[in-house]
Amino acid sequence: MKESFELRMGLGWALAILLAGGTLAAREEPWRPPFKYAAGTENLTDGCEGSLELTQEGMSFRCPSGVVSIPFASITRMEYRSDISPRISRLKVMWTVRPVFSMPLFRARQYRFFAVSYRVDNATHVLVLRVTPGVMRPYLAEIDLRAKRRVEVENLEEY
Repeated sequence: MKESFELRMGLGWALAILLAGGTLAAREEPWRPPFKYAAGTENLTDGCEGSLELTQEGMSFRCPSGVVSIPFASITRMEYRSDISPRISRLKVMWTVRPVFSMPLFRARQYRFFAVSYRVDNATHVLVLRVTPGVMRPYLAEIDLRAKRRVEVENLEEY
């Protein structure tokens, strides 16, 4: 009888630990890449999520549908704004994904757009990434230093 009681108690504790662990694991959000391809001239799928890597020579956006490498020397304009500026959206380029000007219904994450225009082989290219200010903030200073030019940042209350 005593062994049966101890066995039931042991099984009860094991079940409680499993349930608690499963509940905690279910609450964790899976990691998602912080940058999303929003518009541009590159052959990437719309909404492709990936990461932005900085090197001494340039920056690379990597996502499952491809890699875009941009040398700092080829950059003509960089912006970080709540929308895509007319200077970028009116460029006469071959857009593979056109800029969308709708605002999100839910502003919980407060996405902004990081737009880069650059020239390669006498052609203008554009890369527009969607990213939150919290993720982009450390990149802004690093890009300014490495590119030896400023990212034009819209005056936002978060900064």
